[in-house]
Amino acid sequence: MIAQADRVENSMDIVRIMKVLPHRYPMLLIDRITYFEPMKRASGYKNLSMNEHFFQGHFPGYPLMPGVLVIEALAQLGGTIILGPDDFRRRTAFLTGIDKAKFRRPVVPGDRIDLETVLLRTRSSAGWVSGEARVDGKLCCAAELMFAVSTVEDFGMDATILHQ
Repeated sequence: MIAQADRVENSMDIVRIMKVLPHRYPMLLIDRITYFEPMKRASGYKNLSMNEHFFQGHFPGYPLMPGVLVIEALAQLGGTIILGPDDFRRRTAFLTGIDKAKFRRPVVPGDRIDLETVLLRTRSSAGWVSGEARVDGKLCCAAELMFAVSTVEDFGMDATILHQ
């Protein structure tokens, strides 16, 4: 169990998250990081309302969060822990693999999806995390995710696009 003092000291609000992750609306899928320990683990959540863009077409009459976006939320959280504390401005984590993905229950408007990622291992230019997503304490998705850690220039992109 994570102590309450650790949660406050090691948390990130949305402003700080946007300094760490390059994602922006509508693809930023984390509202708050409630616990963050670099190179170890992170916990966070996303509050979902009917106003989310994906609920409009997935599916009319029975809105569900697409499983790929649940994985993306886990990937965003996982990407934060595989970078060193000073890496955020010059490097980013690119999702390169998904293993052992399982979907157990739907995620619907009104849910708060609680996310947790744990570092499995790293190399100089790669990292692996295990992630779980829960709603009301019940597992809705679990997966192992692999990342390439690189500068955006290595992928042929302009670094000024990150963290604007």
